[in-house]
Amino acid sequence: MQVTDIGNKEEGKIWHRKPAQNKCLFITVVRSGKQGKTVRFHHVTFDTTGESFLAGDHHGNIYVFDISRNRFRLVQKTGLACTALAFSLRRTTEFLVALADYSIKCFDKDTKQLVSWMRGHEGAVSSISVHGSGRYAITTSSDTAQLWDLDTFQRKRKLNIRQSVGIQKVFFLPLGNTILSCFSDDSIFAWESESLSCKYQLPVPEEGPRVHYKAFAVTRDGKNLAAGGRSNLLHLWCLDSRHLVRVLLMPAVVRTVRQLHFLPDSFDGGASQTLGVLSQDGVMRFVNIHTCKLLFHLGSNEQAITTATVSPNGRHVAAVMDDGSINVYSIHSLSQDLNKPPALRTTVVSCCEEGDSTSHLTVKVRSEVKQRPVKTSGRRPRAKAHRPPAVDSLTDDKENELPAGLNKKRLVALLQAFGEYPAKYRMFVWRSLLCLPENHGAYSSLTDKGLHGAYLSLHNKYPIKSHKLQRGLQRVLSALAHWAAIFGETEYLPLVAFPFVKLFQNNPLLCFEVVATVIVNWCQHWFEYFPNPPLNVLSMAENVLAHHDPELLQHLVERGITSQLYIWPLLETLFSEVLTRDEWLRLFDNVFSNHPGFLLMACVAYVTCCRAPLLLCTQKQDFEYFFHHRNNLDMGSLVQEAYRLTASTPAPIHPRGLLAAFSPLTRGQYPVFNHYPEVVVQYHGRERERIRQQELEYLQERQAVSELRAECVRRQASEEAYYAQEELLRQAEEQRRNILAQEEEKLTQQRTRLGAMKREMKLKELHLTDASRRRFLTHQQELRASHLHKLDRDISRKMDLREQETAAAVQDLEIRQIELETQRKLLEQELLKEQVRVGRQVEEEVEVRMRRAERDEGDNRDLLQDAETNLQALEESLAEACQLGVDRDWEREVGHRMEGLAADGERKRERLAEVHTETLCQQHRLLNTVRDMHGWKWDEVMSARAQLQEEAQPSTSANTDPERPVTLRSPCPTRGLPLRPSAGASVPQPHANATATASPAGGGGGGGLCLNSPSPPGSTSTNFSLDRGRAHLDSGERQLMRDVRELRRKLASAQARGGRGGASDSAASSQAAWSPTPAPQ
Repeated sequence: MQVTDIGNKEEGKIWHRKPAQNKCLFITVVRSGKQGKTVRFHHVTFDTTGESFLAGDHHGNIYVFDISRNRFRLVQKTGLACTALAFSLRRTTEFLVALADYSIKCFDKDTKQLVSWMRGHEGAVSSISVHGSGRYAITTSSDTAQLWDLDTFQRKRKLNIRQSVGIQKVFFLPLGNTILSCFSDDSIFAWESESLSCKYQLPVPEEGPRVHYKAFAVTRDGKNLAAGGRSNLLHLWCLDSRHLVRVLLMPAVVRTVRQLHFLPDSFDGGASQTLGVLSQDGVMRFVNIHTCKLLFHLGSNEQAITTATVSPNGRHVAAVMDDGSINVYSIHSLSQDLNKPPALRTTVVSCCEEGDSTSHLTVKVRSEVKQRPVKTSGRRPRAKAHRPPAVDSLTDDKENELPAGLNKKRLVALLQAFGEYPAKYRMFVWRSLLCLPENHGAYSSLTDKGLHGAYLSLHNKYPIKSHKLQRGLQRVLSALAHWAAIFGETEYLPLVAFPFVKLFQNNPLLCFEVVATVIVNWCQHWFEYFPNPPLNVLSMAENVLAHHDPELLQHLVERGITSQLYIWPLLETLFSEVLTRDEWLRLFDNVFSNHPGFLLMACVAYVTCCRAPLLLCTQKQDFEYFFHHRNNLDMGSLVQEAYRLTASTPAPIHPRGLLAAFSPLTRGQYPVFNHYPEVVVQYHGRERERIRQQELEYLQERQAVSELRAECVRRQASEEAYYAQEELLRQAEEQRRNILAQEEEKLTQQRTRLGAMKREMKLKELHLTDASRRRFLTHQQELRASHLHKLDRDISRKMDLREQETAAAVQDLEIRQIELETQRKLLEQELLKEQVRVGRQVEEEVEVRMRRAERDEGDNRDLLQDAETNLQALEESLAEACQLGVDRDWEREVGHRMEGLAADGERKRERLAEVHTETLCQQHRLLNTVRDMHGWKWDEVMSARAQLQEEAQPSTSANTDPERPVTLRSPCPTRGLPLRPSAGASVPQPHANATATASPAGGGGGGGLCLNSPSPPGSTSTNFSLDRGRAHLDSGERQLMRDVRELRRKLASAQARGGRGGASDSAASSQAAWSPTPAPQ
């Protein structure tokens, strides 16, 4: 057993090593998710070919598994768990999925695109049934069933039921336009799919225990229905007669039937005989519904099956196991293991004549126990086959030589050893045994004639689900009819050709030649009694049966059963109705390898092998049913019996003496086939043409009559409708008049009552209006009183708040005044410190110059005393000139420093003016705020302000001198630096201008700085002055200037004593350079 884990793959191989042909379990498919958890599969369904199936897991992933190509592919991710799948649409690439959100979606498996989305169910969809044409689909839930048009994906009809009666299943019957609906009360209805009219209802069994139907299955021909439920009983219904024909009693371990599936076969004509029953224990048992024997089973208690489906071609079974995996079984291998399942005891209930109730059913209980063979070493035992009669010694070995280098003797030996030819080379062996000529030209000439008129409506008589197979059968039959006219009149020819068409459907030439070879050799003398069955051939078989089993023949004769009932059904279908595909192939391996008379021996062998059940049959219907349905028969025993009959039958009655030996078809052109009564065939042809013309005339007349009848019915219906409508109108008019009279009387009474009610209401309204008016007045008075109390509280609260705010504002004003006074004192202190530092610097410079002047004076005295020559005097003059240049540089440096000090003072004055202006603005804003907030106390504020002005007026008048200029004295008498007026001058006062001049007199000392910033009228700020120590600074300055002038005078007298022109010029220039320039007044 191979296990394939597809995991998260989107495509890949199903198996990596091809499974063995004899393995029952083909492959096991699992899907592991994250963290090793298994993703469970829920549903599987096969397509129409039976070679691929869909599988959906509980994550909403839909996979397609193609068994023939060994490939799987992820075709859709829906995201929701699926509750049903269907894969039988007209467009083979599309499929339907019912999801957990109660919707149905249609996807394309090739493009992976969403085709349509259908909604309408209010519960989970449990099943989807698609019509054979692929045009319609029925979806079933517990409360409703809906019919959908798959061309437009629109809902066509909806089945509504009572809530007390639930729906079990609604589905289409195959090969027809009938819908079968099954309900929870065990009632079953059949509906016409086009008109949706009820065709019939199956009677609910009144006798016996109730089954509670839950599972249903229908044969491919749509004639039999199997139903099961919460019981171990299975009901088999015949839908043609609409009666319960059989009841199967399953073993006691079966308590509930979950699913039912018929196992299809290629040659059963749709009348399936094997039924698969899935019970609650997870075991699926396959039972023959006619012989009531258990054939094989799937699953066990350890490996239980949850759901299963059977492929349409009957080759595979796909089952979803209890652990979420998918097991794919090979039916071919399972059908050979008939010894493995335990014995099954079944009860067969055969139905009486129509009209009898279930109480008159005769029950036959039969226990069939199968003996288990002795276990061997595992080697396959060789089938013992009876050797055919020895070949005539006179036959040449060349007759055994076959095309493609094969030898007939060796093939026969191989067939006797293994019982059948290898399946892989069977078609090749058949072609060699039949010596097919492969006449392409002759076959083309037959097919070019088109379809024969006798087979244009073949699909009506022999409906086949596969259109390809239908066309192939129609083409082969038409070629046969063009080859020989009798084949257009033979009714059973489709039954003869169908198995070969099924086998050679991909090669129509080989199919035609195989059928033609079979007709020429194995159907000898069949058409001599046309249109009757071949009585001569049937007599051969009857003679053989009389020789080997006269008791059975006597039983058949006593029951009135002729060879037309037990030999001819086998011949006209070539055993395709009573054998499975593998059994049929095995039989014809032996038929094609022997004389054409072997086919008759096989028919007699089939009858003799079924001797026991035939002796039990007494009714003609039982014999007919027996030879048209499958029976439990060992194929090996049948072949051995055929060989025994061939070897032991005497020559006078042996078919070999009456039938010619095998003769292959001729090459180039096919032989002429005229072994039939041509007159009868021509007569049938003429009669058929005449009948066809009569049918056309009859159809035309019937159409005309139907049109006339329809016209009469239409006119009669319209006339009746007219009179009925007139009567209805008259009755309606009378009824309306009566109603109007009654309504008028009622209206009069209502008006009287309404007038009385209006008067009463008016009085009540007046009383209510008066009461409401008084209540409103009282309410308004209360509101006004409460409003007045509220206003009083608000006024008192606001007055308290204003007093608190006024006190806080006064306190803030006092704190601001103190802050301003403190800032003013700090600024005066800084200015005094700066003046002291500047004065000290000037004194130090003056002292240094005085020392230098004294040194120069001593040097001059020494030079005057020491002047001996003009050269020395000139040197002294040069030295003095240099000294004068140094002095000029010193004076220039002192001037620059004084200018820097003046600029610093100017910046400080500007900063002080800005602070003063900002203070005044803040005072104005504060006063405006106080005025707005405390208008009612404005008089008190104004009086407090006037008092503050009076207190600040003496200090202001004492510190303010509008006439005094602010002067900065320079040590150089030639320079005076005037200062700009302060920022306080912006306040309009006539005496607020300040000037800076240089004093014309003075010796030494520093200059003083004074800032006068008078406040505007009404201002509460205090004016301040910087005139302290001004007199001391002026006297120091005058003293310093006197000392400088004295030094200059002494220097000039010393130079004059030198008496030299150069010295005199230098002294003069020095005197001119250091002479003071009078300062402007």
